[in-house]
Amino acid sequence: MPISWLCKHHTDLGKEQLYEILRLRTQVFVVEQKCPYLEVDGLDLEGDTHHLMAWKDDKLVAYVRLLDPESQGGDVVIGRVVITEDVRGQGLGHGLMVKALEQAEKRWPGVPIYLSAQEHLQRYYGRYGFKVAGEEYLEDGIPHIGMRREADQG
Repeated sequence: MPISWLCKHHTDLGKEQLYEILRLRTQVFVVEQKCPYLEVDGLDLEGDTHHLMAWKDDKLVAYVRLLDPESQGGDVVIGRVVITEDVRGQGLGHGLMVKALEQAEKRWPGVPIYLSAQEHLQRYYGRYGFKVAGEEYLEDGIPHIGMRREADQG
């Protein structure tokens, strides 16, 4: 599967790219997961936010948002991890996490990384050095758990 990876600062996103990012996130997080909430949370165009995108045949197939540690209280925050339904199960999630961790280290070297994982994905993120950081909680009716990866993970 030939994938083109792009990681852009929010100020460098084209309007078409931003539109596709918001469309994909809404399709999966609001429609597919049946969670009616305001998915556009005001963080996409703030601070030093970066957007990691995977494109296949001019279609956005995977995405993750990287929030800078200064705006997030000290940790890089990985969020909005999403893969289109039609390419799930093909190993793209692994590539997405590897690229996200590479981008976080490149942009904010030596800084811990935090993410809020859907509880059933706890073991998946554990493969990348993330450990549980806090208690399970409900977000939009879905069990989540905070997870943190220390800076010295490699």
